[in-house]
Amino acid sequence: MKKLFIALLIPQLVGALGSMFTMPNVNVGGWYSVLHKPVFNPPSWVFSPVWVTLFVLMGIALYWVWKHGIEKKDVKVGMWLFAIQLFLNLLWSGLFFGLHDPFLAFIDICLLLVFIILTIFQFQKVSVHAGLIMLPYLFWVGFAVVLNYHIWILNI
Repeated sequence: MKKLFIALLIPQLVGALGSMFTMPNVNVGGWYSVLHKPVFNPPSWVFSPVWVTLFVLMGIALYWVWKHGIEKKDVKVGMWLFAIQLFLNLLWSGLFFGLHDPFLAFIDICLLLVFIILTIFQFQKVSVHAGLIMLPYLFWVGFAVVLNYHIWILNI
């Protein structure tokens, strides 16, 4: 039960840290609110519930892998890949919202997408369900790559 709590808490803490960059910029008059955005940009209220849900799913996936034993090589590799992709996720918030740099954020989110894919493949070696439950995250970040790209291009 302790592992489950920790596994669920870690992504939520990263999300909370990322929101410290995000929240001041999405309010009316904030940096993000005045950017040119593509027509397919979701309304701002969509992002928070989507991310909370994705972070819960990520935490469940982490738990399903972790419970197989940290001493196993596939588990260790999976957890390291998970940590790297989680760091890249947080870094994106800092680059995009903190530094107001959609280009650097685009580079980061492309790396993030690669590390999510690597994490999914590694997680599936340990638990097929852990890999599958990460797929909504992969799809959302894939969409975010396209969105980030268009925001960057529209605001050069």
